[in-house]
Amino acid sequence: MTAVLVSPNGAADEPAPAFSFELFPPKTEEMTAALWVAIERLATLSPRFFSVTCGAGGSTREGTHATVTRIQSEAGVPAAAHLTCAGASRAEIDAVAESYWDAGVRHVVALRGDMPATADRRGAPYRPDPAGYAYAVDLVAGLKRLADFEISVAAYPETHPDAPSRRFDLDNLKRKIDAGATRAITQFFFDNDVYLRFVERARRAGITAPIVPGILPITNYARTVAFARRCGASIPRRLAALFDGLDGEPETRALVAASFAAEQCAALRRHGVDEFHFYTLNRAELVVAICRLLGVRPAVAATAA
Repeated sequence: MTAVLVSPNGAADEPAPAFSFELFPPKTEEMTAALWVAIERLATLSPRFFSVTCGAGGSTREGTHATVTRIQSEAGVPAAAHLTCAGASRAEIDAVAESYWDAGVRHVVALRGDMPATADRRGAPYRPDPAGYAYAVDLVAGLKRLADFEISVAAYPETHPDAPSRRFDLDNLKRKIDAGATRAITQFFFDNDVYLRFVERARRAGITAPIVPGILPITNYARTVAFARRCGASIPRRLAALFDGLDGEPETRALVAASFAAEQCAALRRHGVDEFHFYTLNRAELVVAICRLLGVRPAVAATAA
């Protein structure tokens, strides 16, 4: 059973937007237990898929594989595996992809990836592996040669930090779609106009594939700001003002975060957006609250009614 939108009086109103949720592989038994609690809660929202990230230089590739295959077999929701070019040969990546296919995983998020952090904790400049797939477009093409994977790729409404120009970045997205990707998922953003202008430019460039907005519920404002700087994502003044002075008030911060993200999604819905990808940080609380604020009734609750 799928989740539905409900009107204020509780009656079914219209189909819910589609959701997908990004997770990262846990490092400890305690983190694994917490992750599965989150997965069970998020699964009641009937997501299109769960995706699982892969660390810089493929550092969590084994953990990614274990998490993806367990989701695929146990969660009742399709799993999508992140695969990156960095730090691996074509043969190694092909072997991982084939093992996913054999495990019933049909969806891959194909990414260039980043180099492992250096001693000063900053990522080194990206260098393609001489025996590997150089960039995401090459990985997409390679995956399509292996099997008929559904492939998602990344898009950057505010331009990838390594791109020499906005035009180059958009052309690169088109190359990835033309190579066989079926959708793009954006880097997170907090200004809807940034996303809407980007989609308009993409359509003018001949990109017709879905461009799914990536939504980041804010669990820690200071860390979000630091992450946004690394990714080239802007922080609107209004967002900064909303979180100002809330460092020691986690409950209020969570309320503000859920309200802001729900407002962001509702506004995008008014522009015709019907699918969202949430960066969950392996936590369900904010995402469930946001979906509730959007009027989404979890499938379990709908069944009980």
